[in-house]
Amino acid sequence: MAEAADFQGMSPSPARRWMRRTGALLAGAPLLAGLLQLPTAAPAQAAGQDSVKAASGSGTVAVAVDSLTPSAPSDGDTLTVSGTVTNTGKQAVTDAEVDLRLGDALNTRSAIDRVAGRGEYQQGVDGAPVGGKYVKEFPKLTPGVSQRFSISVPVDKLDLGEDGVYEFAVSLSGETSARPWDQVLGIQRTFLPWQPDEADPKTRTTVMWPLISTAHMTAQTGSDESQTPVFHDDELAKEIAPGGRLEQLVSLGKDLDVTWVIDPDLLASVDAMTERYRVQGEGDATTAGTHQALAKQWLAELQEAVQDKEVVALPFSDPDLASLAHNGTNVTGSLSHLKEATEAAVVTVDSILHVEPNTDFAWPVNGAVDPSIVKVATSAGADKVIARSDSLEEAGGLPYTPSAARPIGGGTTAVVADARMSTLFQGNLTRASSSTLAVQRFLAQSLALNLQTDNQRSIVVAPQRMPTASQARAMAEAVTALQDGTWSQSQDLSAAATAKPDSAATTQVPPVSKYPASLRDQELPRSAFRQIATTQDKLDKFKVILTNQDRVVTPFGRAMNREMSTSWRGRPAGAADYRNGVEAYVDSLAGQVTLIDKSETKLSGRSATIPVTVQNNLVQGVEHLVLRLSSGSPRRLEIDGERFSEQPVAVSGGHSQTVKFPTSAQANGQATVVAQLYTEDGQKYGAPVTFDVKVTEFTATVMLVIGGGFLLLVLAGFRMYTQRKRAAARAAEEDGAEETSEADGDPESPDGPENRLTPGDLRKEESGAGAREEAPEQPSDPTPDTAAESADPSGTGERVDR
Repeated sequence: MAEAADFQGMSPSPARRWMRRTGALLAGAPLLAGLLQLPTAAPAQAAGQDSVKAASGSGTVAVAVDSLTPSAPSDGDTLTVSGTVTNTGKQAVTDAEVDLRLGDALNTRSAIDRVAGRGEYQQGVDGAPVGGKYVKEFPKLTPGVSQRFSISVPVDKLDLGEDGVYEFAVSLSGETSARPWDQVLGIQRTFLPWQPDEADPKTRTTVMWPLISTAHMTAQTGSDESQTPVFHDDELAKEIAPGGRLEQLVSLGKDLDVTWVIDPDLLASVDAMTERYRVQGEGDATTAGTHQALAKQWLAELQEAVQDKEVVALPFSDPDLASLAHNGTNVTGSLSHLKEATEAAVVTVDSILHVEPNTDFAWPVNGAVDPSIVKVATSAGADKVIARSDSLEEAGGLPYTPSAARPIGGGTTAVVADARMSTLFQGNLTRASSSTLAVQRFLAQSLALNLQTDNQRSIVVAPQRMPTASQARAMAEAVTALQDGTWSQSQDLSAAATAKPDSAATTQVPPVSKYPASLRDQELPRSAFRQIATTQDKLDKFKVILTNQDRVVTPFGRAMNREMSTSWRGRPAGAADYRNGVEAYVDSLAGQVTLIDKSETKLSGRSATIPVTVQNNLVQGVEHLVLRLSSGSPRRLEIDGERFSEQPVAVSGGHSQTVKFPTSAQANGQATVVAQLYTEDGQKYGAPVTFDVKVTEFTATVMLVIGGGFLLLVLAGFRMYTQRKRAAARAAEEDGAEETSEADGDPESPDGPENRLTPGDLRKEESGAGAREEAPEQPSDPTPDTAAESADPSGTGERVDR
């Protein structure tokens, strides 16, 4: 950013300070005149003495400023600087002295950056020593040994000029055996903000206080009524424990006037820990979680901390908007997850923290934006996008930093956070010296920004998403000093977003080609969104058969939100493992509703029923399923008179149901039968079960028996017919002979009277003859449809019901 007339409209220094410095100047005028009359060799000699303290040995001693209090001093204060000096060389340092150095006022924010990036001591640039008694002497510094120092100096002795940011340094000078002259061997630069009186106007400063973590919960829940959640690790307990990262953010943030920016997934996870929960171990084993009391305490402290504060809720699990914009929009259903995550955010925050959150803000990674990111960010209802000034750069040569709010079209406002102030608390701040330097630089940038113009502006500070505990402490120290200072006043994020924008500020969103390559390399790939879509498709097919869908839909929906989390950046292997775990779990649940395998089935009759069993190992019932049984050879075997037959299925949790299908055999041989579950909308569910049915009704033995029986019936009928015909013929013959005898009048019979048969005798003879002949067979009962069951053990084939 261009910075021209850096302190335009600066308020004048107090009259008393001006008079004091003017008097000192007048008093020193005679002395200055005398110095001007000295020989010309004097300046050369002084320059030679300064060259003795040149940077020839700079870097031999490491100087660390561990504390500088107060961070922004005022009139009457005493400035105390403490830290350590460490001889990092191989030779001892003798006659060592720690000095405080005050440099010139820095007129621009970029000048502060240049000083911060300066390396070794530079003669004539790093300011003159305060001197006098405000030094710390060490007779000897042994190599590798650290010595502590603490120097206190009244601010009035520093003779600070007008309001502004001053370069302030701590240096160590001394001698070594190789260089036996006084020289600066080490220096540490920092900044001293000087604004003793109330500024007019003050900068309205918004500090975002992020409360975000990584994904900890899995999609898995217990089979009990309360659905005991399962965590993939117990790391969250460490973060909320005393001294942990999240515990520090809450305990420090409660005393600050900040805007809380919260991931609802973190709240849901800690809330789940307040009850019974389990943690994944090796394999499929889980162990009981034991940090319920810790979770309850952390939530109670957070509920207290956010009261009367603005709470901005990110979409559930803080989805990666840039990854979604660049790689996910072409995958069906990806944007719907963002909308669901936004809706879940409101319910989660309200139910746990008992405050109504603001969901109008979208926060891309590092505030880097392009048109596609803005489009995705606002697709779920947000109309404000938190950008950063190193992404939405000023192109008009403004000599000052404009307010954060920028209208970028389409009713969307870009809230542009200040990049310099937002990035100061990154890196390793576990050392007190690093933390102190970050705090002083933060205050210096803030004051320099305020002194740029008489126009009041609204500035936003958006730090990294997940600061460490040491970074959080440094942030809190800086924000405390800023809120206690004289040039800034606190403001909520909503107020900053609705403040009057600067008409000269840029509103042009950079093109996609300008998106940082380092950030693009960390994005979720398109394959990740395809896998999420596959998991969603499997869940959709599974949930339609459930009697209580919420037991599955809610935990899986939140798990898929976690799959899109910004926290996976830089952890591609962990992200893939999590996605694989969610998909595998939905597969395992869907596989709990299945068909029982069947072996070869024997059909030994013309008709029978084939049973197929559906097993439900879920804890809840399933319904809206249809079981279809299909014959691969309908000319040999028909299912309920057709090629296939369907029957509805409903099975209670933990039970099975056997469905019977009527079949009829049309020919001898083997038929392949397929059993398949379908949802009511015709989608296949689960794997089919295929088995063979062996039709044994029309075997050679059966045909022989049937043929033999028929032949016996025919023979029996024929014999009865022959016997009756013979008897009738004999009777007719006898009747004819008797009539002839009577007609001739022959008195005697050739046989004699005793040999003649009367009709009654003939009938008796026939009766006796019939009794002597074998009785004819009757037609037997029709052959049964199925053969008689054998008493022998059954074979490997499966018998069907008759």
